[in-house]
Amino acid sequence: PQHICNASSSAPEQPGSSSLLTIPTMLTLARVAAIPALIAAWFWQDPASSAWVTGLFVVASVTDWLDGYLARKMNASSAFGAFLDPVADKLMVATVLVLLSTQPLAAGPLAGNAWVMPVATLIIIGREITMSALREWAATMGPAAKAAVAVNAWGKWKTATQMAALTCLLFTRDGASSQLAVAAAAAGPPLLGIAAYLTAHSLAIYLAGLWKFMK
Repeated sequence: PQHICNASSSAPEQPGSSSLLTIPTMLTLARVAAIPALIAAWFWQDPASSAWVTGLFVVASVTDWLDGYLARKMNASSAFGAFLDPVADKLMVATVLVLLSTQPLAAGPLAGNAWVMPVATLIIIGREITMSALREWAATMGPAAKAAVAVNAWGKWKTATQMAALTCLLFTRDGASSQLAVAAAAAGPPLLGIAAYLTAHSLAIYLAGLWKFMK
């Protein structure tokens, strides 16, 4: 008698890979859900407002690392999670940048400055819009073009610097009354400048890699 084997039925399933709501994805969704809470805390008329805003942002930044770590450790990655994770990051960063742009710097060497935050915001958000368009276009140009816009080390350093800068700026948005706050106020604008530079520089690297596909 003839034996017919169904290869697909005998193939082992990847744990977590077929599930839409994995633990890492739920952490990412929580990061998105934290954005309205962060906005509410920003406009909350209370002395603890800055502490709540900063705390929410720090927790969101930690979950950004944690969901990626858990996805790798638990083999719980999913297509939905891979899509949602960068969207959550960009939404959180853009929200904080826009909120910080609504007022001059409150402390540090640049206290009273009203243009540093809006300029950095334009650079960072403008880069993200451009990169989204580039990745969408590269996906239509084949595997080589798509590989040219894969996340690299520059992008990771850019993200880390943005998180550090925004944490310092949120922590001192109402001024600096302690030594820690004074240090954060002094560090925030330079870190933001570095983040803006890395943001623009990483975009230039991606553009250089895609240039041959544009000719």
